[in-house]
Amino acid sequence: MDNTDPEALLAALAWQVELGVDAAVGDVPVDRYAAPPPSEPATRQADAPRLDTSQRRHAPKQDDDHAQLVEQARQLAGRAATLAELRSAMAGFDGCILKQGARNLVFSDGHPAARLMIVGEAPGKDEDREGKPFVGRSGQLLDRMLAAIGRDRSDDSPNGGVYITNVLPWRPPANRDPGKDEMAMMKPFLLRHIALAAPDCLLLLGNAAMKTLYETDRGITAMRGQWREVGGIAAIASFHPAALLRNGLHKRSAWQDLQMLKSRLDTHG
Repeated sequence: MDNTDPEALLAALAWQVELGVDAAVGDVPVDRYAAPPPSEPATRQADAPRLDTSQRRHAPKQDDDHAQLVEQARQLAGRAATLAELRSAMAGFDGCILKQGARNLVFSDGHPAARLMIVGEAPGKDEDREGKPFVGRSGQLLDRMLAAIGRDRSDDSPNGGVYITNVLPWRPPANRDPGKDEMAMMKPFLLRHIALAAPDCLLLLGNAAMKTLYETDRGITAMRGQWREVGGIAAIASFHPAALLRNGLHKRSAWQDLQMLKSRLDTHG
């Protein structure tokens, strides 16, 4: 029999199955009671391979490159005097690798002069396709949440409208969470965005927005429903609508946060 002919091998296998063969065995019997062979001795510390000195320089080099990109973003954002200029500056910034895989820059939606500004995390598939934040299932839920407190992103009045953006303007692959380096790199643009829009209140939705602007490692569950300041603007954090879709138990807390937000907007109107 030709041991390299696939058809011959398959024919031999079929013949053995017909004979009742139901297990494969080797040419030599296996002694199940024999002691296992001795293991190889552990490599001594002196024999262990040493880390090449060039590898040690990679991490500091990456840190330096990231710091330079953050500084570049800060300078570009600082030179933007209008929202249109800020959008152009972000579109021309090539430091964030997410830009390479995204279809569109997702800058904002709603009324730029609205008293309420919402900051989300990052675009998803629908947002990337349309170039607007919160247009998928999360966006539909957000619209219902805003309607409950008398706000609508299509309203052109400062009191009734809302202005929406994200920490990241480009979609992360497979909708993964934004990375720390990515959020740090785009933070100068976000801070300038908030300064130019100059809202009365900020609503931060999700961990990425909250951690970026509050500069904390604590989670949204611990930090939601507390008033803080971001650049002199009153801010409150709450659950992202996507989290509410995954876990309806958070909706009660989110409703409480919305009521606190509405009360402050009505009181300081």
